[in-house]
Amino acid sequence: MPQAAIVAEPHPEPTAERTSGSEFTPLLRTVREQGLLERRVAWYARGISVNLIFLAAIVTGMALLGPSWWTLLLAPPLAVLSGRMAFVGHDAGHSQITADRGKGRLIQLVHANLLLGMSQEWWNDKHNRHHANPNHIDKDPDVAADILVFTQRQTAGRTGLRRRLTRHQAWLFFPLTTLEGIALKVYGFQAVFSRRDPRMPVRRRVVEGLLLAAHVGGYVTLLLTTLTVGQAIVFALLHQMLLGLHLGLAFAPNHKGMEMPDPENSEGWGHLRRQVLTSRNIRGGLFTDWFLGGLNYQIEHHLFPSMPRPHLRLAQPLVRAHCFARGVPYTETGLIDSYRQALGHLHRVGEPLRVGA
Repeated sequence: MPQAAIVAEPHPEPTAERTSGSEFTPLLRTVREQGLLERRVAWYARGISVNLIFLAAIVTGMALLGPSWWTLLLAPPLAVLSGRMAFVGHDAGHSQITADRGKGRLIQLVHANLLLGMSQEWWNDKHNRHHANPNHIDKDPDVAADILVFTQRQTAGRTGLRRRLTRHQAWLFFPLTTLEGIALKVYGFQAVFSRRDPRMPVRRRVVEGLLLAAHVGGYVTLLLTTLTVGQAIVFALLHQMLLGLHLGLAFAPNHKGMEMPDPENSEGWGHLRRQVLTSRNIRGGLFTDWFLGGLNYQIEHHLFPSMPRPHLRLAQPLVRAHCFARGVPYTETGLIDSYRQALGHLHRVGEPLRVGA
């Protein structure tokens, strides 16, 4: 039995009845009746408190160890902790923590802008467009051609360094993810401090800019008051690269290698199919849930973006059964096999550039 398990094969042909909005309505009703959309404020409060305690412990450890190369041993746990904060910021952006938009925005501003140096406004805009049309070739910013490409059509016209990177992008994927943490900061800073983006109101731009500046000032001050300049540079690189790798490991399995809708193959898809067919779940236990920040329940998360993280695993049996009853493929696989599938997709996409190279 292969690791990947796809329920209800073969893929049924879409019909007006199957792809109507009513496919999702009974599932939504059941989920609401079972209270799975109710917020878990206390659960998140405990998690945030634990994160802040560990952050204080790491900062204290850096101060006590001082300018020693042993202090670099604190960079990996700080990277993991930064990943936890990113997951909290993600959940706050989806209103998973609280239904109060003001409080949710405050939580996200603290975690994203102040603690991580990422723009909350930029991230929400990009991520909401992804959720609205996951894996859509023309509408999802996460599959837009950049350093990586996700369809063979996107390989056309690649020249120079980008062509060479695309040719071997499967092999380069994980090394490139070490830059993800830095890239998220750079894109966010560009969005906040560039006047060319009219989507961000001036007041929010000012607030975000001040918090981003506070993050940079605090981060640099911490490093330079506890370490030598050389040690500070190495610590920062180690911290940011491990954070990028951690985030890459969490995001990579979710959609890569799954259906990529376009006007020809997704006409008439309702919310259920648009989210389920483009997403992949990852099997595992408590460690997988913790390490991936609940994103291993990607199907449930996409169907119910505001569902609190601890409820996703409770909703999974309901969603799986609902998809089976309607003949909608529900994809679930192991963690290692998910990376194999994602990298296999990237390898196939780059094949045209390897032919005759």
